[in-house]
Amino acid sequence: MIKNSYFLIVALFLISGLDAQEKVDLNAINTIKKEGLEHSNVMDLAFQLTDVCGPRLTNSPGYFRAANWAKAEMQKWGMTNVALEPWGDFGKSWELKKSYIALTAPYYRPLIGYPKTWTKGTDGLKDAAVLLIKAGDSAALEAYRGKLKGKLILLYRNDTLKQSFVTDATRRTDEELEKMAAATPPDPSEPRRGRGNPGGAPVAALLKEMATKEGALALLSMSPRGHDGTLFVQGGGAYGGNDAENILDMMLAMEDYMSLVRLANSGYPVTLSIDVATEFNSKDLKGYNVIAELKGTDLANEIVMLGGHLDSWQSATGATDNAAGCAVMMEAIRIIKETGLKPRRTIRIALWSGEEQGLLGSRNYVKNHFADPANMQLMDDHAKLSAYFNLDNGTGKIRGIYLQGNEKLKPVFTQWLEPFHDLGTKTVTISNTGGTDHLAFDAVGIPGFQFIQDEIEYNTRTHHTNMDSYDHLIAADLTQAATIVAAFVYNAANRDEKLPRKELPKARVAGQR
Repeated sequence: MIKNSYFLIVALFLISGLDAQEKVDLNAINTIKKEGLEHSNVMDLAFQLTDVCGPRLTNSPGYFRAANWAKAEMQKWGMTNVALEPWGDFGKSWELKKSYIALTAPYYRPLIGYPKTWTKGTDGLKDAAVLLIKAGDSAALEAYRGKLKGKLILLYRNDTLKQSFVTDATRRTDEELEKMAAATPPDPSEPRRGRGNPGGAPVAALLKEMATKEGALALLSMSPRGHDGTLFVQGGGAYGGNDAENILDMMLAMEDYMSLVRLANSGYPVTLSIDVATEFNSKDLKGYNVIAELKGTDLANEIVMLGGHLDSWQSATGATDNAAGCAVMMEAIRIIKETGLKPRRTIRIALWSGEEQGLLGSRNYVKNHFADPANMQLMDDHAKLSAYFNLDNGTGKIRGIYLQGNEKLKPVFTQWLEPFHDLGTKTVTISNTGGTDHLAFDAVGIPGFQFIQDEIEYNTRTHHTNMDSYDHLIAADLTQAATIVAAFVYNAANRDEKLPRKELPKARVAGQR
């Protein structure tokens, strides 16, 4: 009995010793919660990034309005090393100056439409006939060769509106979160999941080539997922410094596009009035990230990073994708600064550009500062960076965090989340998630994390659409998110040791993502 009691005491001592290794300063966390939840500035920051600065296509005037505003704001907060840091060559600046499109025959009706990025304009107001193309393959397309000049090109579709009988906005259920928490470690041999843009249909690609060569006025496209006036609008072609301007490609609302198809297919002459002006600039082809630091104390030579992508698409003001994430990360820094807490490690924030074109800003930053995944030759700062925390899944509140396969961090993050159970946040999942800037860090063996968020209407209504505006942000959710991010960053900055890492990845084979 005495012997068993001895071993029990030893076991309890060892367990408590393991727990004691993870120190959480609850006084500091409560200070963060009070400032973050009771004195939030997150919606003011979001207002500046959206309504004031406008769309933020990488390298556009709107992007630089937002980048320079963020730089100036963080300088006012007393942050150091604040800069717009070039990361490498990107491509042309592009800005939409005017956009108008309307049906003029058989009657007048304004249409909902937006030009795709990096497309040229119409050189003034034009009235033009719609040419309906009914071709299922390249051979059938040959019948239209030589007939495209000056026309508005409409590719035949037979889509029907599929009514939705479920709400656009959703929150993660308890069952879903429990399933995420119980997930098993991911198979490292599985490819990373990311946001991929599916290749266009061969007929559409050939038609674009023909339309450009023959001098068509514009292509008319239909949003692949949108309805009820929501358009999913993205890029319209190449944007490199030496690339030719792309033909104007107007994305129309599903309801407007199909109306034109039905009219033209029934033999009615269809005419549109269109006036689009765009502006290109090739003076500076470099891409820039916004970088700023809150200097640490005794471990100031080591770094904790947080960030989100500042760039957006052009049909709205990029509120949920990703002004929300940038506002949250800026607010997290403001909270720590305002409380007077002194992080031991230096905290560095990064607002990325070029995310929508393939995580270009973050990948090149990592390549420039830490390691190139192609050869995995580590730079000195690779060992100094403890972790990178990212936010880029809309306006929803944080429900937990993805471990990105790093099992060693489950007990750490579980303990860090305990003070936030009352805010609905407690899920730690071993699962990976993809599609945004934490992948750039994970690819070179640096702990990089994306938080679990409620989806709200991210995938149904706002992601890459003309509806992605300030009005779709939820103040209470972003306030909660900023507070939790501030706590995570502060905990990482004040930990005795840097966060444990997974096994260092091998150099990537050429062509591997």
